[in-house]
Amino acid sequence: MKLSEVKLALKELDTIGFQLPNGTLVPNHFHVTEVGKITKHFIDCGGTVRNEEVVNFQLWNANDYDHRLHPEKLVSIIELSEKVLGIEDLEIEVEYQAETIGKFGLDFDGTNFLLTTKQTDCLAQDQCGIPAEKPKLKMVKVSNGSCTPGGGCC
Repeated sequence: MKLSEVKLALKELDTIGFQLPNGTLVPNHFHVTEVGKITKHFIDCGGTVRNEEVVNFQLWNANDYDHRLHPEKLVSIIELSEKVLGIEDLEIEVEYQAETIGKFGLDFDGTNFLLTTKQTDCLAQDQCGIPAEKPKLKMVKVSNGSCTPGGGCC
């Protein structure tokens, strides 16, 4: 989800909810403690130099149960970040504390922002000798142990 999409969604909401991949909601007294741009400049295992940039939201649970972050306040924080930090319309990555800091993608279901799981991957599979995933075959049940021409079982 891009930053512009988050801002549009926030303008339609009365309250902000973030839902974890397991379906539970982040407690409603969370704070967005950071909005920033993260730049990753690296070399993959095949020797290719790469650059990645994302907008980062960090969610934090406080013991402050009397305050909620309202959509218009988060929009103002985002707009200030765009202005001061020069943040562009990039994909969002969300950090949230579990056993350790987890990194999530972001989606929206019309009511809540959905924290989506992220996976590591080899970016140079063609150079590392990792075989391409083979297509899965559909098994067909053969009746009476026989196959007829054009029957789709052979």
